[in-house]
Amino acid sequence: MSFTRLLSVNLNDGHFMPMLGFGTSAPRKVAMSNVEEAVQVAIDVGYRHIDSAYSYLNEEAIGQAIRKKIANGTVKRNDIFYTTKLWGTFSRPKLVQRGLELSLQKLQLSYVNLYLIHYPVSLQPGEEFLPMDSQGKIIFDTVDLCSMWEAMEKCKDAGLARSIGVSNFNRRQLEMILNKPGLKYKPVCNQVECHPYHNQSKLLDFCKSKDIVLVAYSALGTQRLKPWMDPNSPVLLEDPVLCALAKKHKRSPALIALRYQLQRGVVVLAKSYNEQRIRENVRVFEFQLTSEDMKVLDGLNRNFRYIVLNFFTGHPNYPFSDEY
Repeated sequence: MSFTRLLSVNLNDGHFMPMLGFGTSAPRKVAMSNVEEAVQVAIDVGYRHIDSAYSYLNEEAIGQAIRKKIANGTVKRNDIFYTTKLWGTFSRPKLVQRGLELSLQKLQLSYVNLYLIHYPVSLQPGEEFLPMDSQGKIIFDTVDLCSMWEAMEKCKDAGLARSIGVSNFNRRQLEMILNKPGLKYKPVCNQVECHPYHNQSKLLDFCKSKDIVLVAYSALGTQRLKPWMDPNSPVLLEDPVLCALAKKHKRSPALIALRYQLQRGVVVLAKSYNEQRIRENVRVFEFQLTSEDMKVLDGLNRNFRYIVLNFFTGHPNYPFSDEY
């Protein structure tokens, strides 16, 4: 099985993005050898869209997996759509390209297919992942989003990123970029948390109206890890409505949640380090939900976020205060 352009979405800059991606964020306890193995399995079973980030701290292993699959003839570099993301400590315009170059060094690749601003929140530059003062408070930086975007455009012009986009931006922040005087490239996508409990319908409609692809992360719920989320959050894949639809279609709840996004025109990331589930999730193209099924899933929306990033709330660009 190979995800060709028939299973891809056309981006506003002329490139194509496979509609099913393999997400690679993982708890720190996951060994790099497991990351490398999972990515190789994903490529073997047909994934061609690999999503990671500088902040996931696993790009060396991912790059090694990709290069091994290129070396043994499974894929060519042009077959792989690879995404990385700009972390907040590289938000200052003069550091944006450096952030990408560090990812490329870890990957040992010459370019990425997609470079995203991970969050609109900027952090004090430095070696620390989350720079903190003596009281344990995160040290923010205040970088103009439009200046940051201009630096992203330069990365595309330099050939280091084929496409550029954003992640975790709300409508107002997207409009700041879209209305920027002298805009050279529109964001091709906005990657956000999106699942039946938080279906992002208003943001999806806005993005579609601007020819911006919505990409869903945490599409299956997410791990209960502090400080990123409340460990007492509801388990999406145990939802009785989702499970009933899974039984109806003789599929897993995860496949129902993934298929829901595809039929809405949303690119969806499926994350797992379990080989059986990696193999199962690519079967999302083998069935369809009915219009009634889709309405039932729409009805699960409760505007519930798993990832709230409370430690970023003091930043003026904290994105989740707006309705969407």
